Amino acid sequence: METTQAPAQRKPRLSPALRLLLGIIALAAIVVPVLIVSNAPRVAQHKHPPVVISKRIVPQQELPPVEPVELQALAPEDAKAVNDSIPFSLAPNPAARPFRVSGSADSQARAIDCLAASVYYEAGDDSTGQKAVAQVIINRMRHPAFPKTICGVVFQGSERSTGCQFTFTCDGAMLRYGPSEAAWTRARQVARMALSGTVYKPVGHATHYHTDWVVPYWSASLDKITEVHTHLFFRWAGWWGTPPAFNRGYAGVEPNVPLMARLSSAHIGDATVATTAANDPAGLGVNLAAIPDSAIPASVAGDPNVFLITLPKGIVPDNFPALAIKTCGERPYCKFMSWTDASKKPVKLPPTGDQAAAMSFSYLRDDSAAYAKALWNCEQFKRPSPVQCMRRITYGMPAVIPPPDSLPTPQVKEAGPAGLSGVRRKGDPAPAAKPQIILTLPVVKPTPTPTPKN
Repeated sequence: METTQAPAQRKPRLSPALRLLLGIIALAAIVVPVLIVSNAPRVAQHKHPPVVISKRIVPQQELPPVEPVELQALAPEDAKAVNDSIPFSLAPNPAARPFRVSGSADSQARAIDCLAASVYYEAGDDSTGQKAVAQVIINRMRHPAFPKTICGVVFQGSERSTGCQFTFTCDGAMLRYGPSEAAWTRARQVARMALSGTVYKPVGHATHYHTDWVVPYWSASLDKITEVHTHLFFRWAGWWGTPPAFNRGYAGVEPNVPLMARLSSAHIGDATVATTAANDPAGLGVNLAAIPDSAIPASVAGDPNVFLITLPKGIVPDNFPALAIKTCGERPYCKFMSWTDASKKPVKLPPTGDQAAAMSFSYLRDDSAAYAKALWNCEQFKRPSPVQCMRRITYGMPAVIPPPDSLPTPQVKEAGPAGLSGVRRKGDPAPAAKPQIILTLPVVKPTPTPTPKN
């Protein structure tokens, strides 16, 4: 019997179109990754912008400049990295001396409120941060580079939209928002304590500070001494950051700051006495606009830096400094002396004793010594603080020459050598006998001693 074999199983054959498609897919699987790897986009490497660093130490003979708060262009995380890279100073960090405000009650109230505004807007409602800010402002007031009043320090540069020392004074913050009644009370308490002798020791003699997410241009040129929360505190490097540099006195009268009127009743008043720190190094609150150009006198003949003037009639004593500062202009050295009595005004220096005693007001500026001082004759004009008064000098009376008839007749000595004392020559009369002086001491009489009986 025949057996029938099953036909052999055929393998399926791929169509040419399918083979082409698979080939394209295989080729793409190889080519595409190669193209991706070879043409991958470069990873953007974030580079820090250049940071300007100044290491110059201002010598003692040169007053350090007060630079405006200008920040370097850095992202917050980059700024923090830069700040972290700057080490803290290893030099001693002594505490500042206590300060107690003086002057009239109104002036003290203005000082308290200016300081309270600064600690609130700079540190918020945080007691520790507020104490640190208050100490920095008091340190500045004592330093020759800054105004000599609390309000003068706080609002220095506030007349400009940029360049103010404390940003809240020129960025509109005081007009946009204010503290609650409770927060304002707490801020005033911190200010009152700081102005009554309380010292915040951790910041030492710091005159600068900033948050750790910004980098001012002056940051690296100062000594970083401590950190309070997120704020870094600095002092000037070299002599200007040591305790002896903080040697200036308090002006004793606080200016009226119109910007403070919303917070403080002590600052509600005449806006013409608002502080202009750039032209008022003594912190007296002058208003240069109150002095017309026609009132500026001429200098003394032969010396363009000296002015001897008669004060204009009607000018109030508070405007004397404005007249002096506007008269001196941009002179680095200027001596301004003025009198209310024209008959007492000298024609040239130096004045006589009577002329000096009659002087009504004086102003001396010497930029090379970082000195500017305004003084009043307090016998003519009452001032709120004795530090604004001239030192009174008592001049002796002129010598009276007696008439010739009353002068004694001079005795003419004979020519020849003068006689020797104690030597008697032949022919000289014997000296008169001097009475004998007998010094007698009292004789002590013995006291009889009784004989003891047996």
